[in-house]
Amino acid sequence: MLSFITRFWYKLRHPRHEVREIDPDEIFLDSSNLPEFNRHQFEGRLERPISRKTILSVSVVFILVLLVVLGKSFTLQVRDGALYTKQSTQNRLRHTLMFGSRGVFYDRTGAFLAWNVIDKDEPAFSKRKYVDIPGLSSLLGYLKYPSKDKAGFYYKVDFEPQDGVEKFYNEFVAPQHGIRIVETDVHGVIQSESVTKPPKDGTSVTLTVDARLQEKLYTTMEGLAKEKGFQGGAAVIMDVENGELLSFVNFPEYDSQVLTDGTDTSAIKKAFADSRKPFLNRVTKGLYTPGSVVKPFMALAALEEGIITPEKEIVSTGSISIPNPFDPSKPTVFKDWKAHGAVDMRRALAVSSDVYFYEIGGGFEGQKGLGIANIEKYSRMFGFGTPPPGDIIGEAGVIPTPEWKREQFKGEAWNIGNTYHTAIGQYGFQVTPLQMVRAVSAIANGGKLLEPRLTREEDVTPLYSVIPIQTSSFTVVREGMHEAVTAGGTASALLLPGVSIAGKTGTAELGTLKKLVNSWVVGFFPYEKPRYAFAIVMEKGSHDNTVGAAFVGREFMQWLQANVPEYLKAE
Repeated sequence: MLSFITRFWYKLRHPRHEVREIDPDEIFLDSSNLPEFNRHQFEGRLERPISRKTILSVSVVFILVLLVVLGKSFTLQVRDGALYTKQSTQNRLRHTLMFGSRGVFYDRTGAFLAWNVIDKDEPAFSKRKYVDIPGLSSLLGYLKYPSKDKAGFYYKVDFEPQDGVEKFYNEFVAPQHGIRIVETDVHGVIQSESVTKPPKDGTSVTLTVDARLQEKLYTTMEGLAKEKGFQGGAAVIMDVENGELLSFVNFPEYDSQVLTDGTDTSAIKKAFADSRKPFLNRVTKGLYTPGSVVKPFMALAALEEGIITPEKEIVSTGSISIPNPFDPSKPTVFKDWKAHGAVDMRRALAVSSDVYFYEIGGGFEGQKGLGIANIEKYSRMFGFGTPPPGDIIGEAGVIPTPEWKREQFKGEAWNIGNTYHTAIGQYGFQVTPLQMVRAVSAIANGGKLLEPRLTREEDVTPLYSVIPIQTSSFTVVREGMHEAVTAGGTASALLLPGVSIAGKTGTAELGTLKKLVNSWVVGFFPYEKPRYAFAIVMEKGSHDNTVGAAFVGREFMQWLQANVPEYLKAE
C-alpha cells in the first residue's frame, strides 16, 4: 500500500516520467505484513461495504422518527387544531379589569357622607371621599385601595374596608368588578375592544344618623375634654320605638380621608401613636364602669321581686356599717356621697342615694336585698353582659358574680360588700354606651329591648325582645328619672325651659386611688311621650371636677331646641 502511494505522489510530481501499470499485489498488501501501520489513522485498513443489518437498523430508526413527527403534526393540526387556534388568538387579547364603584353612604336627611370621585392620575378605579365634618370618621371607617405590583398588574383587586360602616355593610356597598377584552396586533396596537362582563356598582346605603347631631355632640365633647382633661368619650341616641341610632359618636377619632388616601404618613403615624386611642370604637367596644346609671335597673328589679314598695323610705345618714366578725371594733363602712335623709324610690333615683341602693341590693338590718343572683338576672334582662344583636359588633361587658370573682381573684369568696358595690354600678361592672342606650330605651318604651339599627329602611319591622316587668314598675322609675331633672336631682343640668327630659347621672370611680372618674348621663325625651333615649360618657376625668357628661347633654339639648326642634316634639 505504501509503495503504491509513494509511486502515485511521485507521478504527480514528475509527470514526465514513465507511467507504469500497478500490480494488484502492490495494492492489496496483507496488513499483517505491515505491523508498523497506525490503525487509528486508518493506515493499513481496507474499505468494506455496509452490511444489510446496519442499513435495516438505520432505516427503522428513520421510519420511527418520521412516524413521531407525523403523529405530532396530526395532534397539533387536526385533533387539537381548534384549541391551539383559540389560544393563538387569545395571545392577541388582553383582559383588563373594570373596577366598579362602592355604594354611597347618606345620612338620614339625604346628606352625602361617603361617595366616589374619578381621579385623573389613576383612572382605573374611583377614589373614596368622606364628608369633612367632625364626629363621623369612627362611624364611617376607612378603606385600603386595590394594589398593583411594579409591572402594573393588580394583585389585590378589592377595596378592603377597615372599620365602621364601610366594614359593617361591606357586603352591600362592595362593587362587582367587570372584564374588558382588548385585541392588539403584533406591535401591541389596539385593534378593537369589547366588554364581556360589565362592572356593577355597590348598593348605596342611607344611615340612621343625622350628621348635624354627630357634629354638635363631637365638638361639645371635644371642647369639654380640652378644658377639663377628659381622655375621651362617646355619645349615642336611639329611637325608642324602632332602634334607629340617630347619633354614634366617638371622641377622639381618626381622619377617614387621611387613612384612606394613605399619603400623609406623618399624620397616620401620629394617629396610631395617640395614647387616647382614636381607633377604639367606644360606642360598641368601650367598656366603662357605669356607676349610678345602673340604679334605675336595680329599682325595677326590686319592685318586681317585691322586696320594697315605691313609697317605703330608707334613711341615709351618709353611710351604713357592717360588723366585722374578726374585729368588732373595726366595722366595714359603706359611704353615701352625701346624707340624703329619708328617701323613697323616686327620690332615691332623683338624688342617687347610694345607701338606698346598698340596702335594696344587698339587704341591711330589716330591709331585704336582691342578692347578687337577682342583680345578675335583671341586668341580663336589659342586655348587660351580652353583645348587642344585629350588624354592629360590640363587647359583652361584665356583670360581677361570685363565679367571676373566683376566676379573677384566685378563688376569693364573694362577700356582702361586693353586692353593695355592684348594686351601685361599681366593683367589676362594665358596660358599653350602646348597651346602656338600649337599656334606657327599654325603660322609656315600657319593656322593649330593641335591636340597634344603623341603616334606614322603609317598612322594616323593628326587632326586639320583651322584658317581663310590670308597666307600673316602669312608670315609677320613669317618674324618678324625671324628678332627677326637675326636682333638684343629680340631672338638674338638663332642666331647660320648653324641653321635657328624664335623666340619670353617674360618676364611676376608677382605680384603687380613685383619682379618675367616668362621668355619665343617660335619659330620654320628651318625657311625656318618649321618642329618643341617650347615653353620654366622658372618660377618665379628674375626680375633683364637677363638670362632666351632663354638661354635654345640656349643651346638646339647647342646640337641638335652637336648630332642630322637631326632635324634641312629642309625636
